Amino acid sequence: MFTETLQTARRDEMVDITRKVASIVAREGVKDGLAVIYCPHTTAGITIQENADPDVKHDILMRLDEVYPWEHPKYRHAEGNTASHLKALTTGTSQTVIISEGRLLLGTWQGIYFCEFDGPRNRHFHVKVING
Repeated sequence: MFTETLQTARRDEMVDITRKVASIVAREGVKDGLAVIYCPHTTAGITIQENADPDVKHDILMRLDEVYPWEHPKYRHAEGNTASHLKALTTGTSQTVIISEGRLLLGTWQGIYFCEFDGPRNRHFHVKVING
């Protein structure tokens, strides 16, 4: 298992980690198998999304803010970051990507993103490469 660290810059952002994950797969030398990417934080997540047009990230983060506003009169969580937890719940904590012929089997426009919802923070994520 590999652990990667990153520093996020804003409360809400999507950081493209595709190259980091692909580099780990290449180092492991697995030709066919799986890569599991896992986020151990309750206010961040992992998703696969379009990586060609940066407006997609903008639109996703905008809509998540509209659905889960930072402040709401009925929120009770003492830390005041309920919206971050809800956004992380929506994106999920992990993604599994097929490895085929030594490469991540992603669509033409797909990238793997670490989704920060409570930054800026020092964060990390784990990658497990499974041969098979």
